[in-house]
Amino acid sequence: MERADQVIMNTYGRQPLVLVKGEGCRVWDDAGQEYLDFVAGLAVCNLGNAHPDVAAAAAAQLTQLVHVSNIYYTTPMVELAEDLVRLSFADRVFFANSGAEVNEGALKLARRYSRERYGEGRYKIISAENSFHGRTFGALSATGQAKFWQGFEPMLPGFAFVPFNDLDALTKAVDDTVCAIMLEPVQGEGGVNLPSPDYFQGVRQLCNDKGLLLILDEIQAGLGRTGKLFAHEHFGITPDIMTLAKGLANGLPMGALLATDQVAAAFVPGTHASTFGAGPVVAAAAKAALGHLSRPEFLAAVRTKGDYLHKGLLELKSQAPVIKEVRGLGLMWGLELAQEGAGLVTACRERGLLINCTQGNVIRMLPPLVVLPHELDHALAVLQDAFKAVFP
Repeated sequence: MERADQVIMNTYGRQPLVLVKGEGCRVWDDAGQEYLDFVAGLAVCNLGNAHPDVAAAAAAQLTQLVHVSNIYYTTPMVELAEDLVRLSFADRVFFANSGAEVNEGALKLARRYSRERYGEGRYKIISAENSFHGRTFGALSATGQAKFWQGFEPMLPGFAFVPFNDLDALTKAVDDTVCAIMLEPVQGEGGVNLPSPDYFQGVRQLCNDKGLLLILDEIQAGLGRTGKLFAHEHFGITPDIMTLAKGLANGLPMGALLATDQVAAAFVPGTHASTFGAGPVVAAAAKAALGHLSRPEFLAAVRTKGDYLHKGLLELKSQAPVIKEVRGLGLMWGLELAQEGAGLVTACRERGLLINCTQGNVIRMLPPLVVLPHELDHALAVLQDAFKAVFP
């Protein structure tokens, strides 16, 4: 840690742990201490740490072909794209390396499509307050949290924000300059905020009526995290554009931008690119991961375990008045506290459980989707003990 502080830019408030090994839902530090991992690399290791099938796929490809750029076709890229199209609403896929990158691609695609179809005047993208779409300038400009903008202003023009889950506010914000609406089905970094059951139905209808594109950022909520392969399946709608990343390659850097044929046609050679996007090794790993994540019985188990965790968290809330609200879906949960949550993160870590705090007072739990019932019980017991210690 001291060596890191001498040579690495100070952009993270890291936990004081040096992690050296992971297996399933557990990780170990350099002193041999074991931890139950309910962060999962921030919803990245959905299949747990060091999943054998993902590791085997990446290792096998590593000995065959590592990188040739997108000047050429490669088999893992095509097979992964075929799987994503088969499993989703989409007809076409563009690959990059991260969530921010594919969100940049989504913003570019929406503007280019709208310009070609409607002319120059439609360019504005509406997103939600408390949203998070990434750290690059386009994705940051679409992020509805001013704290991430500080020191980087001015943000890019052409973005507007409305409260999440407020269809009236969204409708009033639409004018002749708007080309797209960009939303997370469940806000993750914003505090695990869920929409009302009919919100996205209304958003979809608004987009249909006004000729707008609906972009869904499923980077954190997608790929089984909520108990459905894609979180928008809970709400009975499909987007025009969707972005995926985080869990797609279970720890290797991979992002995917998905769209319908009609919208994707706005991208032609030279309009967008990624040097490393869909590299054979990462694409092979992602194909293996997606094969597990998309199995109906796997997703059903996520929903069952999510219900079990929800019940345990509600029981914990009944014992801990500091908990204002429990909210989530599948295995994506937030506990909103009446006080700051950093002390609870520390208390849990000292007891062998890794959790995360966002927005200062929302305890976020993102366990690997392969978590076992006895591991959920253990986590709930640690949380109960930690709450008693921190909020007596």
